[in-house]
Amino acid sequence: MLSKELLKEWVNEVLENTDRFLVDIAIKNDDLILVFLDSDTSLNIDHCVEVSRHIESKLNRDEEDYELRVSSSGLDHPLSLPRQYVKNIGRSIRLELNDGSSHLGKIISADEQQVTIVEIVEKKRNKIKQQETAGELTVAYSDIKEGWPVISFN
Repeated sequence: MLSKELLKEWVNEVLENTDRFLVDIAIKNDDLILVFLDSDTSLNIDHCVEVSRHIESKLNRDEEDYELRVSSSGLDHPLSLPRQYVKNIGRSIRLELNDGSSHLGKIISADEQQVTIVEIVEKKRNKIKQQETAGELTVAYSDIKEGWPVISFN
């Protein structure tokens, strides 16, 4: 059975000296390997293929049957690293905190310890939803259960 630590080592060999980084690795049912990547600038299919080929070069299909999927940590995955919050400065996010509260806002700053958002509250006026800002909120990453990017079609 493959270990996450060994897979992380192999992935980081490829990502060293790039602006790409490993977000997470999941091993399911002992034969499905999921690798999630992100980048400070952009991540494309060629970057994922490069990581996939490097991992496959380290494995022996005769000894182990596996399925490998390398992809970006997209909108269906919460932000989990400070680096991802920094990358998303200026974008909307929904923070689910450990205390059970939820906050919608736009990221205005982020560093290694915390993120600051301008909170957005939705109000209905004459049956029309309107958004208003409600002040700044600074939250330590240790207090965040999940941070989800919010897609805006405006």
